[in-house]
Amino acid sequence: MKVIGITGKSGSGKTTFASLLAKKLNCKHIDIDKIGHEALYRPEVLDVLCEKFGTEILDENGNLDRKKMGDIVFTQRHKMKELSDITWGFMQQQLNHILSQDDDTVVLEWILLPHSRYWKMCDSKILVKSDDIVRKNRVMARDNISEEYFNKRDSASIDYSDVQFDYIFENDYQEQTMNRMLNRLSEQYIGGDER
Repeated sequence: MKVIGITGKSGSGKTTFASLLAKKLNCKHIDIDKIGHEALYRPEVLDVLCEKFGTEILDENGNLDRKKMGDIVFTQRHKMKELSDITWGFMQQQLNHILSQDDDTVVLEWILLPHSRYWKMCDSKILVKSDDIVRKNRVMARDNISEEYFNKRDSASIDYSDVQFDYIFENDYQEQTMNRMLNRLSEQYIGGDER
């Protein structure tokens, strides 16, 4: 199995890029962030989160309020680690199950991928970058959050070193630029065959 690892900051376009690349290569796209979100809503995980962070992380219906949770973990790194420790077991179980399938190629995508054990599995490592102001405006509009909340969340993210990557995609959010990079990668993996 070939594993293509894609990462980048929130709003950089990594999920769109990963999804389009997987479609072009006719392979599976694994969005690890989505698996993490699923974990947050599992009753057994939610119970542990309430024990650790208190019931103020819940909305009026007793469901997790991700913005309230974010207010806690994005300002206190040790709280972010506690959250990760609680959800990571479920996430690993799901990932290991998906990766045990008999696939030729998978696209693995996550903002924290370089800090996970799955980074070593990646045959190709791709960083998606974009202009910080454009990225911020896109995330604020997409997630309906304030600039203050964005800054909190973004400062809790990780920084990337360009030397860790085989490819760096400077995303200007133009279809032509995206297609150029997709074609370059598909030529490497399938010899330009559109399959």
